[in-house]
Amino acid sequence: MFAIISDIHGNLEALTTVLADIEQRGIDNILCLGDIVGYGPNPSECLDLIATKSRASLMGNHDFAVLFEPFNFNQGAEQACFWTRKQFEEDPDLKRRSERWKYIGNLPVRIRTAEIVATHASPRRPINEYIFPDDIYTNPGKFHHIFEKFDRICFVGHTHVPGVFLEGPDFYSPDELENRFEISDEKAVVNVGSVGQPRDRDPRASFVIVNENVIEFVRLAYDLETTVKKVYAIPELDNFLGDRLRDGR
Repeated sequence: MFAIISDIHGNLEALTTVLADIEQRGIDNILCLGDIVGYGPNPSECLDLIATKSRASLMGNHDFAVLFEPFNFNQGAEQACFWTRKQFEEDPDLKRRSERWKYIGNLPVRIRTAEIVATHASPRRPINEYIFPDDIYTNPGKFHHIFEKFDRICFVGHTHVPGVFLEGPDFYSPDELENRFEISDEKAVVNVGSVGQPRDRDPRASFVIVNENVIEFVRLAYDLETTVKKVYAIPELDNFLGDRLRDGR
């Protein structure tokens, strides 16, 4: 049994709530699909927790942007990226600063085992490609190339919208699946949703638990008002980054 989390985005309150739930379940194997930082007010604390608690983590586009440069980001996301970088660079503890940069720099873009493939965004373009539910109608040909890149099941994040894509192409939300998906011989892309910034109109933190061939989608309420107030208190972070947490958008 293991847990898969993604898109924490510097949201410490959401992350600690999720980690506490995972620990309460007796799970000590955690995979993070990236975007540990970006948008949120506690990037350093979240990075330290992921480095300590997760068995492995991947490179997300915001992690990449903080390490190198933001590419194709809107103004609010870009500004948050530069602010996040500043938090790391201005840490007076030189050893801790070096360890954080080393951790981010060593994040892989893909994990492949005999059973699964895991990336931040997609098996085709692991850091930046979005796979949206609407793509099954607007760009169905895209799925042919995506499903060519793995053998059975692929876990992703990036869109902050949880659910399961089948080769049809089809998409099923957690509600349609009653929060449970059974892995079979049919290929599937499973989006685990976002811990720190859900965008499916449900403000609760999202992640999954994998128990043999069963994937459980989990939602947890957390103290989002504390996170919102932190965002408001940081001039470099757009207030919208706090507002959106309330609406899950």
